[in-house]
Amino acid sequence: MLKDGRKMPENTRRVKYRMRPLFCGRAVFADESEYYRIPQEAEPGDPVKVRIRTLADNVDEVWLRLSGNGDRIKYVEMEAIYRKDGYDFYEASFMAGREPTEYDFELRRDGKIWRYSRMGLTAGDEWYYPFHFAPGYHVPEWAQGAVMYQIFTDRFCNGDPSNDVEDGEYIYLGRKVRKVDDWNSFPKSLDVHRFYGGDLQGIIDKLDYLQDLGIEVLYLNPIFVSPSNHKYDTQDYAHVDPHFGKIVHDSDSRNPLEKYRVRTTDPENLAASDALLQKLIEEAHKREIRVLLDGVFNHCGSFNKWYDQEGIYKDVEWARPGAYHNWDSPYRSYFRFSNPLGWPDNDSCDFWWGNSTLPKLAHEDSPQLREEIMEIAEKWVSAPYHADGWRLDVAADLGYDKDFNHRFWQFFRSRVRKANPEALILAEHYGDASSYLLGGEWDTVMNYDAFMDPVSYFLTGMEKHSDASSPELIGDGYTFFETMKLRMCQFGTSSLLCAMNQLSNHDHSRFLTRTNRKVGRASFLGSNAAGEGISFPVMRMAIVLQMTWSGAPTLYYGDEAGVTGFTDPDSRRTYPWGNENRELLAFYKKAISVHRKYKALRKGSLKLICCSDDFICFGRFTDKERIICTVHTGLTEQDQTIPVWETGLLRNINGSMKRVLQTAADGTDDFMIRVPVTGGMMQVRCEAQEAAVYVWNTDPADFTK
Repeated sequence: MLKDGRKMPENTRRVKYRMRPLFCGRAVFADESEYYRIPQEAEPGDPVKVRIRTLADNVDEVWLRLSGNGDRIKYVEMEAIYRKDGYDFYEASFMAGREPTEYDFELRRDGKIWRYSRMGLTAGDEWYYPFHFAPGYHVPEWAQGAVMYQIFTDRFCNGDPSNDVEDGEYIYLGRKVRKVDDWNSFPKSLDVHRFYGGDLQGIIDKLDYLQDLGIEVLYLNPIFVSPSNHKYDTQDYAHVDPHFGKIVHDSDSRNPLEKYRVRTTDPENLAASDALLQKLIEEAHKREIRVLLDGVFNHCGSFNKWYDQEGIYKDVEWARPGAYHNWDSPYRSYFRFSNPLGWPDNDSCDFWWGNSTLPKLAHEDSPQLREEIMEIAEKWVSAPYHADGWRLDVAADLGYDKDFNHRFWQFFRSRVRKANPEALILAEHYGDASSYLLGGEWDTVMNYDAFMDPVSYFLTGMEKHSDASSPELIGDGYTFFETMKLRMCQFGTSSLLCAMNQLSNHDHSRFLTRTNRKVGRASFLGSNAAGEGISFPVMRMAIVLQMTWSGAPTLYYGDEAGVTGFTDPDSRRTYPWGNENRELLAFYKKAISVHRKYKALRKGSLKLICCSDDFICFGRFTDKERIICTVHTGLTEQDQTIPVWETGLLRNINGSMKRVLQTAADGTDDFMIRVPVTGGMMQVRCEAQEAAVYVWNTDPADFTK
């Protein structure tokens, strides 16, 4: 019986046979995608439909188990609403409350019970990781499956040499800052005071390159006024650093402090630099590329105008006294000082992880500080800049109390979303972030747990800093799948679809370097070792995983060009303009185009299909697209039989799949080929170190070979 009381059509009505098929657990599927929860996101009080798929005529009853929202656990019998391609689809509804709701499914047949949750199908009375629904939780749709690109500005492109840091311009960490003249030279072990000259104009100059590559979102490491090349020690949140922007008013003084003061505090320089960021974002938007900024709100820098240990703002007309030298500073409450006499000195302030250049901000103690940060957060996502969101540095560390931390990010989200309803709020976080992903705080995170770590171990056996090796995990498909299943349960699907899936970034070794399986850092192995013994076939397998797994595939600048490097600071090498690895760049571009072409790879369901030693296979699918992805890490050929029907095709279907992307040890194949499907199964011979993507063929004329 259909939900509205009508009978199911005769050819689709569920019929009980004496000799019906055995229970088929592999056919059972549900997730939180827009095809199995309608709507995928909803407001409190809205009706919500959830669905689950079973093989036709394969169960007696399906029940929805609901909990949360202050209610007791309740069961709702689900109705078989339609049959398609040999599957029955069951549906039930509930009203969204104001609190999160958890749900899973109970399938009954012949007195036996199976339960289905985010971890899959289990027998018995245990419940594992239910599906999660948070009313009012909305993630910007543009971010789901978007191809992102991270830029460490000083190392990307020097578009305006006139704004370069001068040799000896000022003192930082007891050293004179250095201008690096050789763009292609490696970073040094003590690198924070060395500048290569990359800037916002350089990014503007390369926007056409990024558009041609297929990039949809830029994530910029911090660009606000700061004395370091990484700029995680903010000096002034309200303005872009003129060394990244424009220096229109300079000083002839030979006094390093005076020259730096003019360059970084002069109102004309600050206004011109802010205007250049506005231009960058406008030019990016013209190319349909969005821009995320890096917000460092847990701590600032010792140069910061609120703290001003170095006295940068001492003689600046518009500045107010900093807290380091002034007991009566209006910023005194922004920091925690331990000196019982109350007069601050270098030993009395609380620093983040003990770093003397990083005073921790005392948000709990100062409503004024909190309001300043909120105004900064609103400023850059509003007119005239229109940035598209924030990446939040060490977001879980902000403040001194976990409850306060959650309240802060709730307030932050409300202010940012009011200023820009489509702004993305993405946090740096290691470990389980589920308590932050309930709808009122972050949208998502940099995806270490459910992407970078498992992929690195599966393909290279390497920890992400290259500090340790676990060679037994290379090619261990079972461990990879089990790890991914468990860690993806920490996300809601909306959050997972826009999680930043990176192979490398500024804090860890380059993935291409990890393929050489060398344990160590540049400080004792030497920078050249990062490029020795690397494996491009392994890198290409990683690219295929990056472009087909659930999330937002995010390139770290230069990965596509073959840049290597051990962990920070060696991973912050310059982009090798004119010396790119053209074959790798072409493959990245091809893989990005495949990702962007198919909705199933952006927003579709993910089903783990099969795994073995040196092999994994998973499906991505929507109601219209069916995609199979395989990765074979072994060094010899291997035959595999793949049940492609699990993506939602008829169980015994005959036809073919189209291979649209392939890489192996001996190179890549740009030709699309036909692979037969017989009885719902596809037979493939996997080449050594092969990764491939297959799409269900709906148009035989679409083949080029």
